[in-house]
Amino acid sequence: MTTNRRHALTGLGLGAFLFGAPAGAAPAKNGPATWRKGIEGQRQPDLGNGTFLNPIMAGDHPDPSILKDGDNYYMTFSTFDAYPGLVIWQSKDLVNWRPIGPALTRNIGSVWAPELCQHKGRYYLYIPTKKTSAPGSKTTSWVIWADRIEGPWSEPIDLDLPRHIDPGHAVGEDGSRWLFLSGGDRVRLSDDGLSKAGEVEHVYDPWRYPSDWVVEGFSPEGPKITRHGQYYYMILAVGGTAGPPTGHMVIAARSKSINGPWEHHPRNPLVRTTSAGEKWWSRGHATLVEGPSGDWWGVYHGYENGFWTLGRQTLLAPVTWSKDGWFDFGGGDLSQPIKKPKGGKPHGFQPVHGQALSDDFTTDKYGIQWNFFNPSPDEKSRIRRENGVLHLTASGEAPSSGAPLITIVGDPAYEIEMEIEVDAGVRAGLLLFYDTKLYCGLGFDAQNFVTHQYGIERGRPAHDYGRRMRMRLRNDRHIVTFDTSADGQTWRRFDRGMEVSGYHHNVRGGFLMLKPGFYAAGQGEARFHQFRYRAL
Repeated sequence: MTTNRRHALTGLGLGAFLFGAPAGAAPAKNGPATWRKGIEGQRQPDLGNGTFLNPIMAGDHPDPSILKDGDNYYMTFSTFDAYPGLVIWQSKDLVNWRPIGPALTRNIGSVWAPELCQHKGRYYLYIPTKKTSAPGSKTTSWVIWADRIEGPWSEPIDLDLPRHIDPGHAVGEDGSRWLFLSGGDRVRLSDDGLSKAGEVEHVYDPWRYPSDWVVEGFSPEGPKITRHGQYYYMILAVGGTAGPPTGHMVIAARSKSINGPWEHHPRNPLVRTTSAGEKWWSRGHATLVEGPSGDWWGVYHGYENGFWTLGRQTLLAPVTWSKDGWFDFGGGDLSQPIKKPKGGKPHGFQPVHGQALSDDFTTDKYGIQWNFFNPSPDEKSRIRRENGVLHLTASGEAPSSGAPLITIVGDPAYEIEMEIEVDAGVRAGLLLFYDTKLYCGLGFDAQNFVTHQYGIERGRPAHDYGRRMRMRLRNDRHIVTFDTSADGQTWRRFDRGMEVSGYHHNVRGGFLMLKPGFYAAGQGEARFHQFRYRAL
């Protein structure tokens, strides 16, 4: 993460951004690389032949924090304004993942890069947040804990760290506990890890790149500490999280003591996008992890060339240790298949989300798949499931003033479909939602459609469906179309298509993803039947 927010498109690589290579394509010199298609046609990283193709977590999974616990791996990500948040994912092989459930249910602010760790049998999540309009939200860092990874997790405890982000947990050679923070700083923790035991101190001046490199800003952040052999290794990100595609990068330092001094890695930067023609842009925010057979790997995030709207996706790369005691990342630009980690067992985990995204609303996917955007404390009470129908109480006058239900998808082209019924005073429909100021979609009431574009209402043309219709939204590589039907058999094309390639962080800020979802506004209730997802 970075505190440097850029709100305009950079000129570097603009053509590649707008007209990026098709999904699955690699730079032409390397030949094409394609994913296997999993359930609903979703991109599947495991190619079934002993190799995988990044991303291992498609769609909006930035700032990965990974924990090895016996033969299990657990990972979580920044979830920003989506609540319930901080879904914990489980894997046995680092490639196939399934969701366990959300660890954070109370809205404490916009959740940035978290740290998942274990100490003396207890699990901890250290959570930096930025203040939002939610009551009780703050700019600070929090901690929650659980004795089982499945929870229950504790209520958040404020650590009073308003000027830092990206906490990384570490245990010193004397058993002391620390949080390493953005900017090369750290703070000591109490023995139970639930409060500060000192003041923030500066301990490391990060390595600087050449002055003529095109970056967003210095922004040292994401410190992760790994102990290996006789050294502590500190891995950081510099260069800014977004902005120019070549800006974000991974650097490292090491010390024989948690107290330093820290020496720079002689081959910094270890990861960096060097060309706007590469498959993955803004690669950074890395963590090291030992593989199932004792080899080493790194997880970090990156933007897919041409698809900033999908947010930052999680990438996996091999790591090797050299005779000089330093490590290096392999995998090149990650556009080609890589041999899977040895010794892992997928245990039948489904690809990407570990589940179908289609939902008949007979089981509860709240928090696992569906999240509210910046919800109020009682937002969950708006939802009621009954006989395969999701009942959603209307809120606000538009998606901007009433929290929609949204989900993460990982495909550059897809369609969603639902049957929707509204009460007389309600407007409801399908959305592609970035935040309250930037979204598009199509809704309806008993007499009129409601068109949304650029985060505003664009018009209310009449329709003859009454209070019930089936609606389909297709996002085909940023070209959005809508179709409507009375019976699900005969469809009409709505005559206002949209182009949404600019609905992303470098235009709006916020580090978010353009997520599909649905909403209900006005007075009364809307009923949603059979959400269907299909990758194109």
